[in-house]
Amino acid sequence: MSLHPRQERIRPAKPAWHAGLARFTQPDPRKAAWQLVNTLVPYALLWAAMAATVLYRLPYWVTLLLAVPEAVLTVRIFIFFHDAGHGSFFPSSRANTVVGYVCGILTFTPYHDWHRAHALHHATAGNLDRRGVGDVWTMTVDEYLSAPRRQRLAYRLLRNPLVMFGLGPVFVFLIGQRIPRKGGKRRERLSVVYTNLALAGILVVAGLTIGLGTYVAVQLPVFLISGMLGLWLFYVQHQFAGVYWARDDDWDASRAALAGSSFYKLPAFLRWCTGNIGLHHIHHLRPRIANYHLQPCMDAITELQQVTPLTFRRSLTSLRLNLWDEQQHKLVSFRSIAGARSAAQA
Repeated sequence: MSLHPRQERIRPAKPAWHAGLARFTQPDPRKAAWQLVNTLVPYALLWAAMAATVLYRLPYWVTLLLAVPEAVLTVRIFIFFHDAGHGSFFPSSRANTVVGYVCGILTFTPYHDWHRAHALHHATAGNLDRRGVGDVWTMTVDEYLSAPRRQRLAYRLLRNPLVMFGLGPVFVFLIGQRIPRKGGKRRERLSVVYTNLALAGILVVAGLTIGLGTYVAVQLPVFLISGMLGLWLFYVQHQFAGVYWARDDDWDASRAALAGSSFYKLPAFLRWCTGNIGLHHIHHLRPRIANYHLQPCMDAITELQQVTPLTFRRSLTSLRLNLWDEQQHKLVSFRSIAGARSAAQA
């Protein structure tokens, strides 16, 4: 099968309603500033309260109780970091860079390095021929069946929820983000260095003031809970029943957004906590729409509301969908291919 150059392909014309997305791409500095205030201030106060519970030797369950809302605020801070990288949070690129670096340090993530990979993710989401950057490792059935035993084992381990959401935050945010990605330019590499130095500086200051033990007792549960929540949100954005994937010659960006990115239907409070990232189909259609404009955009354009929502209950079933079946054009479970695997090994 021959592949045609992407620039020569005839793509379907965008629907009339698509033009209406443009009016939501203008950043609002007042809304952005208010989001920073209503998130960073309680974040700092809760962090101080958690430190006090440790220093005054209160039962550790009190610290852990406070860690839950602190972790939720950390997820929300990551959304600001994410928007800043898309240039959608503030109108000023300098303001976005400052916000991106500060929020990146608070979430253990280098600003420019992460956003380079994230930009590639936006350009390749749902494309079977361009997997591997900024996404969840996804194998096709044929790839899995023909893979060496060691690779199949590694894949199954990664896809195990205990590994992905338990150990995942440690490997992704604590270890992986400390190392520059391959192919990064000087700016991306320096963002890793600057973030690492800032984190090292925080450790030094903590050691000279509240003590490293107190810092770890406060930050570790926040880090683990927020990392688990963040990885779950990222996972269900492109791993769910009915998701769209296609080979490069058939891949379409609009379909990858509307059918390959989830509309995670959450109540208003959780939409606030997660910065409306559940409206991921809109985000992939127009990444320049800031989190605070996503819900108004959804409310204004009827066609966006017609995307089949991913409910919380339905999202849990995605944990069983581990491989892409190119014959059936859908995600399937390991169990569903047991017979085919036996035949392949015979």
